[in-house]
Amino acid sequence: MSRPFSIPASADPDGSKLLTSPGIEPLLTAAVEHEGGRLTSWEMQHVDAHPQRSTTATYSAVVEWPYGTREELLGVSARRSGPAGNDGQARIFADGERSVAVWLYPKDPDLPGLARAAYPEQMAAILTEHRVLGGPVGPEQMDLQMIGYRPRRRAVLRATVTQGERRTTFYVKVLREHLFPVVLQRHQLLLQAGVPAPPVAATTNDFLLVLAELPGRPLARAVFDPQPPCTAEQLIGVLDAMPPSIAQLERRPPWSDAVDHYTTMVLQAMPSLEKRLRWMARQIREGLHGIPLGHEPTHGDYHEGQIHVAGGGIVGLLDVDTAGPGRRADDLACLVAHLSTIQRMNPEQAARVQDLLARWVPVFDTRVDPTELRLRAAAVIISLATGPYRGQEPNWEQETLYIVDAAEALIRQVR
Repeated sequence: MSRPFSIPASADPDGSKLLTSPGIEPLLTAAVEHEGGRLTSWEMQHVDAHPQRSTTATYSAVVEWPYGTREELLGVSARRSGPAGNDGQARIFADGERSVAVWLYPKDPDLPGLARAAYPEQMAAILTEHRVLGGPVGPEQMDLQMIGYRPRRRAVLRATVTQGERRTTFYVKVLREHLFPVVLQRHQLLLQAGVPAPPVAATTNDFLLVLAELPGRPLARAVFDPQPPCTAEQLIGVLDAMPPSIAQLERRPPWSDAVDHYTTMVLQAMPSLEKRLRWMARQIREGLHGIPLGHEPTHGDYHEGQIHVAGGGIVGLLDVDTAGPGRRADDLACLVAHLSTIQRMNPEQAARVQDLLARWVPVFDTRVDPTELRLRAAAVIISLATGPYRGQEPNWEQETLYIVDAAEALIRQVR
């Protein structure tokens, strides 16, 4: 680089200060120039912080290239230990004291399939190669949209193919290499047991999982309907339908095990919440102390965005990547947590969600211990409180407070 990083590694070992400050501009400028462009403007889009360990951030940038100006996405990772893992697949920039990995989307160093999945021409070729629709698919028939990107962790794209009057939609999961076989296995086990997980349409050697679209629509939208979209018994029933083989898979620790970690992440963004959050984390730890690990098949991330409904019932279950052994309270608490923290609702929508919680939670209380349910839900909520800052939402401080308030309200119900 032409000049050193503005914040030395000794004062910022995990890179969180550098990557979230205007001081990152010289690095972004150097990275773009190295690729043959000129940086004209930028803003931070997303940040993943692991305090005292590492930080990854992405930046939306306007770049002038020899062929024209376009918006690009730049990613940067800094580690306390220096470059590691797949950092070498990115471009390493150093100033003598610190080294960071920089990449230009879609060349994510941990998601090799993204470089193909992000382009209609390449995605059309993948669908053609695997005969997903029984014949060739042209790029002109393809509508491709990114619906979720967590840098260096995962991405999901929606691919809609129009062939005459026929429109077919697929969802493409872009996975890390070590996760690909276990995610595929979970889909296969659930489908074989009749659980309505998305059917697998194709797999690739660069770790893409192409899934057929589920019927119905997300519960996340249906919660605002005038009539309840499903019953609490149905929400429990789809979990109970999971086969015993799911409980034999690798265990994913419950959200409550990481409550101190997520508390630290929230406090890095909002240190003024320290007294409240430390108290909440202590209440959760003490209240759940001694409860054994469960051995029921669980979804692992069960919330309204993962459930499809139609005709007053559940017709699909998404994102089964974390399915494994646990406690039924883990899944039900996750759902309660997400429903308790839906943001930007109007008064009518808020009333409908509160009505559903009033209907569903008493039923959940008959299946799992009510105190455990609320404390585990509060732990999930604290993890969700990292989201507004991580996603650089415009009112992230106010939204973080809203989420923290919801966690405290649940904890105070059991005191």
